[in-house]
Amino acid sequence: MDTQKEALRRIINTLANKNEELQHFLDSVDGTQTGLQEESCKVMSELEAELEKLSSALEERGTQLRDIIKEEKRRKEAELQRQLSEGKAALLSCQELLEFANQSLTITNEEEFLTAAKQIKERVTMAPAFRMATRPAVSENMSQFTVDFIGEKAGLLRLNFLPVPRAPEIDVSSCVVRDNSITVAWRPSDCDGPIERYDLEHRKANRGGALRAAGEASWEKISDITDTQVTLSGLKFDSPFVVVRVRARNKAAAGDFSEPVAMETKAFTFGFDTATAHAELKIQGDTVTWEPQGVKGHDARLRGKENKNSRSATPSPNKTAGSRGGRERFAGEAYTVLGDQEINGGCHYWELRPLADWKSLSVGVAYRGSLGRFDQLGKSSASWCLYASQWLQSALAAKHGNRAKALDWPLPQRIGVYCDHDNGELMFIDVDRLRLLHVFRNRFLQPLVPAFTVWCGGISVAMGLQVPSFMGNFVSSNHSTAADQSL
Repeated sequence: MDTQKEALRRIINTLANKNEELQHFLDSVDGTQTGLQEESCKVMSELEAELEKLSSALEERGTQLRDIIKEEKRRKEAELQRQLSEGKAALLSCQELLEFANQSLTITNEEEFLTAAKQIKERVTMAPAFRMATRPAVSENMSQFTVDFIGEKAGLLRLNFLPVPRAPEIDVSSCVVRDNSITVAWRPSDCDGPIERYDLEHRKANRGGALRAAGEASWEKISDITDTQVTLSGLKFDSPFVVVRVRARNKAAAGDFSEPVAMETKAFTFGFDTATAHAELKIQGDTVTWEPQGVKGHDARLRGKENKNSRSATPSPNKTAGSRGGRERFAGEAYTVLGDQEINGGCHYWELRPLADWKSLSVGVAYRGSLGRFDQLGKSSASWCLYASQWLQSALAAKHGNRAKALDWPLPQRIGVYCDHDNGELMFIDVDRLRLLHVFRNRFLQPLVPAFTVWCGGISVAMGLQVPSFMGNFVSSNHSTAADQSL
């Protein structure tokens, strides 16, 4: 009898759990029904709002859509009502059986108890609570009936296929390349109907074939243009051409692209000649950083400031031992690297930004063939540079031929370098403040190369830049003034 009671207790525990599960199920079904009502009202309201706007032209279709929603609502309600009925019946049966089982525990007659326990077991086996699904048969989601007829107001009764837009024509005469930006303008084709937007694609191209992609260059896309022109800004002109094409879109589809047009992007593109880099300079992409060899735990924020009685972990540029390297490589105190492209003529421009924790830097040009391995920029007749330092005290100076001219101006955060080889002019600009810092005038007898010196910290060099339009003011004013800023 004890065994039977234990089995019965397990059955009671199972029934109690099922009772709780059914209650949660009914709550879920009830919530689903409420949500269904809310969703039905929502989508019906949206539909009615659209039908009101479309008036009689949409009335016939509106009636059909109403019926569809009502039918779906009825279908889902019928399913949920069926589940509610089945769930309530199962709950009632489960409660009755649970009550009978609890009463059976009080039977003292063994024969009566065994008979009752057998009946309970058989009824539990056949109980509907254990045969029915306990989640709603349908969801309250009616979002498939959401409608949007904004674009169909006028055309619903005279529905026609929209034509695929023909390719626009790029207006080359209105396109502008300036300040590392390209403005592309085009004319839409006639008789295409309403155009909603345009897509423009561009990619870099080689000089040998203006329409052939440069390297692995792929099309870059600008979408959803509503005007008939667009400006691409902040580009790096490291290829001779940029090819552009444009296409029109309407509500139906996108048309063909226009004939591609190659736009010439003249700019001075160069890199760092790593064969010349001092052994303690690290070249990575467009940055140069000073990493002294043999100084473990180096911290560019000078440790000497933390302990005045100890020597700084950053050696002075006048006390750093020279390194051995190739014949092209700078050594000793010349922490220098040259550019890999020569300037033989014309006007060229590039920029330099100091990186965090920099202490001393120089930027300028040099005669590569006349600059020795141990020559520091500005200390020979073969180099011209702007020198900036915030080691011990701030300093800004123009250097050439071992002579320096101090400049009374704050240290720039962005230095522009303009070189006019033909007219013998080298200008340094504070780009953020648009201030001419210094002009060297010299008859350049040899090809020039960009030159950079870094001690402590690093620099970032912007290459592939056009001569910016603001340089026109400096060049014209420099030509009109009689002041000689040369050293």
